[in-house]
Amino acid sequence: METKTQLAKLGLFDAKVPRYTSYPTSPHFKNDVTPDTYASWIRAIPVGSQVSLYVHVPFCRRLCWFCACRTQGTASASPVAAYVETLKTELKLLKATLPQNVTLSRLHWGGGTPTLLEPGMMEDLAGAIFDVAPMAPGGEFSVEIDPNEIDDTRLSVLSAAGMNRASIGVQDFDDDIQKTIGRIQSFDITRDAVVAIRAHGVQSLNADILFGLPHQTQARITESVQKLLSLSPDRVALYGYAHVPWMAKRQQMIPSDALPTPQERLALFETARKLFLWDNYDEIGIDHFATKEDGLSIALKSGKLRRNFQGYTDDTAHVLLAVGASSIARFPQGYAQNAPATSAHTGAIRDGRFSTSRGHIFSNEDRLRGRMIEALMCDFRIDTAEMLDRFDIKPNVLNALLSNVAAQFPDVLTLNQDGLYVPLEARPLTRMVARALDAYDLSKAGHSSAI
Repeated sequence: METKTQLAKLGLFDAKVPRYTSYPTSPHFKNDVTPDTYASWIRAIPVGSQVSLYVHVPFCRRLCWFCACRTQGTASASPVAAYVETLKTELKLLKATLPQNVTLSRLHWGGGTPTLLEPGMMEDLAGAIFDVAPMAPGGEFSVEIDPNEIDDTRLSVLSAAGMNRASIGVQDFDDDIQKTIGRIQSFDITRDAVVAIRAHGVQSLNADILFGLPHQTQARITESVQKLLSLSPDRVALYGYAHVPWMAKRQQMIPSDALPTPQERLALFETARKLFLWDNYDEIGIDHFATKEDGLSIALKSGKLRRNFQGYTDDTAHVLLAVGASSIARFPQGYAQNAPATSAHTGAIRDGRFSTSRGHIFSNEDRLRGRMIEALMCDFRIDTAEMLDRFDIKPNVLNALLSNVAAQFPDVLTLNQDGLYVPLEARPLTRMVARALDAYDLSKAGHSSAI
């Protein structure tokens, strides 16, 4: 595993694989998870538990061409105000179903653009959430903030509501790249937003930056990463741009011939990775970086790092609740996803029922394979002792399963009595190794590049 030629022989530059923020991945969800199923899973949450809550706001002032998220544009506040009313009604349904004394270990507002909400809407939404469940001691309330859609009044409302972590999307600071991907956001605007966020007492900062964008070069990504580092974020997600125009039609605006090759994508990732490591960030999983004091670094060192739909997390709650159109909840029993279309979601809530439209009920094999994939994605190893202790599997069956994975990557992975290990030089292959544990048909899902 010393050269790109060896990586190429193993298929890295041609593979299309899931990001494995869930197992099974969402294309395999079915419609056998209903609103009644979802409600029964909520009722089964133990009294006094800590849970996480994700709130999805699908609206954006403008639709960035690179984005594959489920969002919709709006030029006025009226559809946003109507949507917030739907969220408040959905939260009342949740409160009526949720057992007593549940608290929130994590609360995240994502989108879309949550900061598109007017200050009064933010106050109403936060109040409705905390009427369902208060934040637990030491809990984390994070909000995705668009530097183009934030002001002092909104920040004051969010900080007063308890926001203690902000997340900003950077993508790239290069002017030409921003024009090509339909996302204009200067460094000055971003810096001013960060200064304002911290002036309101919010010291924890996440940032996203992309590699693999059109016209991106090693020199350009170096400049963008150095500018980002000057803002001293606590966590950085270094995501590979997923060019999936067959799924996200707006990506057809991006010229495919301007995209870097898979080999160039790997070089872009390695360039950015080295800059974060040189600046003394810890490497977290396959695409995150964090300061030594950040919760992700602490979770990594203590073996408590986890992976969910937002990426890597230090949250240990067993339940992730979700409100809003298309949002996905996770329970020990399985996944439940709300109706993707805002209209369908709103209609269900107005009828007095959850909008759950599909999901997945875990089998015992799902739980085993899901944990093995998560362990690979978080720790680059599968511990035999953990799997035998947590799951009903015989040693010879587990060994055969791991041996089959190792055989697909000859002379690459380490397999011994302690388990399976992905060495440092092979970590670009991690998603492909995880795919070898995936029991579902991936041939029609249309996943993104492995690198």
